[in-house]
Amino acid sequence: MTPYALYDRLRDELRVDDCVALITIKAARGSTPQKAGAAMMVTKAGAISGTIGGGALEYSAIQDAVRFMSSGQRGDFQKLYPLGPDLGQCCGGSVEIETSVFSKDMTDEIAARRAALDEVHPTPVALFGAGHVGRAVVIALATLPFQVTWIDEREGIFPDTIPRNVTVSQGDNPVQLIAALPHHSYCLIMTHSHALDFALVDAALRRDDLEYIGLIGSSTKRTRFHSRLRQSGVSSSALSRLVCPIGLPSLYGKDPAVIATSVAADLLIRRHAVQAGLDCGSMERQEKRLAIIQSSHNGC
Repeated sequence: MTPYALYDRLRDELRVDDCVALITIKAARGSTPQKAGAAMMVTKAGAISGTIGGGALEYSAIQDAVRFMSSGQRGDFQKLYPLGPDLGQCCGGSVEIETSVFSKDMTDEIAARRAALDEVHPTPVALFGAGHVGRAVVIALATLPFQVTWIDEREGIFPDTIPRNVTVSQGDNPVQLIAALPHHSYCLIMTHSHALDFALVDAALRRDDLEYIGLIGSSTKRTRFHSRLRQSGVSSSALSRLVCPIGLPSLYGKDPAVIATSVAADLLIRRHAVQAGLDCGSMERQEKRLAIIQSSHNGC
């Protein structure tokens, strides 16, 4: 769960409960289940959202948070947890945890902390198509570090409930929206029309600043699109940027939820690669090698 989503859950919980706790790993030393920044929400009844790594550490932190809330304590509390025999964990490191207990009159504090996260920007994703796969992709990306613009020109196509990280757009000409996408956007194309898919891909490939251009479909569809795109003047170097089929080769399936999971994992890998300054191409080659190995094992 992203920090944005976690603060949203805190705010929602305070609408029905008088207090709620946020547990955050402030520092992690040595071998630990999670790194600094991992966080989770805990209610007075012990219900949780998110994780700080599970196991005895998480259980102990949850019990401490429930105890703080039950005793009426509010504010921030720090505690060092050595991951040794006392907790029954053999990691050997130590974790410094901050437990913040919020009451109903502290929603401004929650809003301020959430606003402070804006220095870490989510990656913009333009998703063209609100069919079965498009809907599944939106659900898969709902709690991940992406800001999604969901585009479909058909009336009544969008569901009634939209995740907080999604903005819907129902313009008459989706192709025109390609020019307005933010720099380094990820572009996912999966509309109801092959003709519209082609027009969107053509427009996207004529921009050289989009981080990712993915088209749903088979390798046959990719070959056909490549041929037509060359005829329309798209260069070979631009064509090499088109990803089709989409998702991870080793996570394959035709069910919308499986496709969406595969796509979300692929986008996360690419986002990490960009942030770490890695070569996405080499990561793709490694993924293909893993897919071949997995396929050979499945055949045994």
